[in-house]
Amino acid sequence: MKVIPAAALLLLVLVATASLQALAVAADSSGAVPDGVCDGKCRSRCSLKKAGRCMGLCTMCCGKCQGCVPSGPYASKDECPCYRDMKSPKSQRPKCP
Repeated sequence: MKVIPAAALLLLVLVATASLQALAVAADSSGAVPDGVCDGKCRSRCSLKKAGRCMGLCTMCCGKCQGCVPSGPYASKDECPCYRDMKSPKSQRPKCP
């Protein structure tokens, strides 16, 4: 009988754990955005604007669009169609900054 070295066994356990975690993430159908994802993206998007209103609207749009936010203050909203197409119900103007 052949003995498996401890390092190989540890590597096997780590790969199996990572695979199970990836399956659990893929099975999560809630569409929730992990904490902090929207904050970082919106900080970049709103870096040249007044933070209060821009951050609030951007964070709301990011959450509804599964974490999609255009990549910077001058980036095209075409990067994120959901973000681009969200409109204010009263004025029909773009809701997301």
